Amino acid sequence: MKPKILAFAGSTRTDSFNKKLVKIAAAGATEAGADVIVIDLRDFQMPLYDEDFEKKEGLPSNARKLKDLMLFHQGFLISSPEYNSSISGVLKNMIDWTSRQSDDEIPLECFKDKVAGLMSASPGGLGGLRGLVHVRSILENMGVLVIPEQIAISKAHEVFNSDGSMKDPKQEQRVKRIGANLSQILLKLNS
Repeated sequence: MKPKILAFAGSTRTDSFNKKLVKIAAAGATEAGADVIVIDLRDFQMPLYDEDFEKKEGLPSNARKLKDLMLFHQGFLISSPEYNSSISGVLKNMIDWTSRQSDDEIPLECFKDKVAGLMSASPGGLGGLRGLVHVRSILENMGVLVIPEQIAISKAHEVFNSDGSMKDPKQEQRVKRIGANLSQILLKLNS
């Protein structure tokens, strides 16, 4: 059975470096035998998490759609931009809404026992590495197994070709390897 991986960036910017990066990792996962769906969080806009809103309105429809996608997949490829040395607001809000328990679910059901691969791209010299520490911590505390390999691409404004590929083929292979490693781990866990 092919592992199912959901891939997305924690950015909604049209020309996001992290959207480009996660697509490369997704290609690596596909080449390694996984079924991968790449989504754009812009297509799942939701209000800032607010418990009063949740009590009054319930789970926003886009949060429910995203939770259903997450439940269907065994793994996640996440490319997270670094905002002020931490996680982006878009990604954190998505995690906050999708972590909410519905009546028919166990707590954190769309995170528990999932496996994730992380990466980041940033114009800065550390490539978003400081933000990945927070993403890893949040996911692991929610029951996600985050694979040890990760990659942080610095000077991201200089590394991509106009078609979204990377100028350095070795660097592109390292990114693809994140997706391939996630795929191989899921194959072993689900066999």
